[in-house]
Amino acid sequence: MDSLDLQVLTQARDWLASGHRVWLITVIETWGSAPRVPGALLTLREDGRVCGSVSGGCVEDDLIERVRTGERVDRCTLIAYGVTKEEAARFGLPCGGNLRLLQEPLQTGAWIDEVLARTARHELVARRLELGSGTVTLEAATRGESFSFDGRELRALFGPRWRLLIVGAGQFSRLLAQMALALDFEVICCDPREDEATVWDVPGTRFSRSMPDDLALELQLDPHSAVVALTHDPKLDDMVLLEALKSPAFYVGALGSRGNTAKRKERLALFDLAPDEIARLHGPIGLPLGGRMPAEIAVAILAEIIAVRHGVALVPKKPENVSKAASSDVAITRR
Repeated sequence: MDSLDLQVLTQARDWLASGHRVWLITVIETWGSAPRVPGALLTLREDGRVCGSVSGGCVEDDLIERVRTGERVDRCTLIAYGVTKEEAARFGLPCGGNLRLLQEPLQTGAWIDEVLARTARHELVARRLELGSGTVTLEAATRGESFSFDGRELRALFGPRWRLLIVGAGQFSRLLAQMALALDFEVICCDPREDEATVWDVPGTRFSRSMPDDLALELQLDPHSAVVALTHDPKLDDMVLLEALKSPAFYVGALGSRGNTAKRKERLALFDLAPDEIARLHGPIGLPLGGRMPAEIAVAILAEIIAVRHGVALVPKKPENVSKAASSDVAITRR
């Protein structure tokens, strides 16, 4: 889920606890170019204060105006925007995009407390809302599930549906972890080296001193998992890659120049990996954005992970016979 949605739930609970009337607005369906996906949240207070977003346009303004003028629903209510071209333009829905929302009056914050507690433990939880009665129930969810709405019942997921395993606990890894957290990844860092283990200090992440290949097996990497090997130590990087490349993980990458990547693939070929499994390795890691600073390289890596996650065709990286002037870009993979 979006980290903004956790902020929305926290704010809704706090407003409710302070005695305010509060509504939770959920995007349930979009058409065209509506900017928020189904399941996105906004919370609305009786005085017009909001937290979150459902459109990024004038829809929020209209919701505020509705509650300020006395339209304060006491049961789950569906709202549609952008049915006509004129309305789409008015509410900031480009290209004729349409948007359906569910406005839900909150009666208790107990279920929000439980959602926040369970997601803090990195659990994935589903909330079921029966529109007729307003009854909310929570249940365990599994990776790969998605938001659903059938007109009578809403089922929304909360928690980290994507995982990133980082091998290596250096400064660069910390930057990558912080950015990944902002993108709603569950982040696990692994480094069995004594010196590196003492410097990991990224709140909200899990740190392990297990051998990376053992941890990869323990995590049971799935299609919602990404693995990046950043130590430059073949004893660590190669071993985790052997397990990750055989797994359903949607992204597997390793830091290193083109020359180092070619040698790594030669080493991997000595083990029980098929050529198509070795071909899954992303290296040099990251999109060729031209950045040199550690934070810029972290952005490049996450950009590639996001592109792969969404099935976006990647920009071809520079060919092997890069010019001397262009070869400086390759150097970023060695840091």
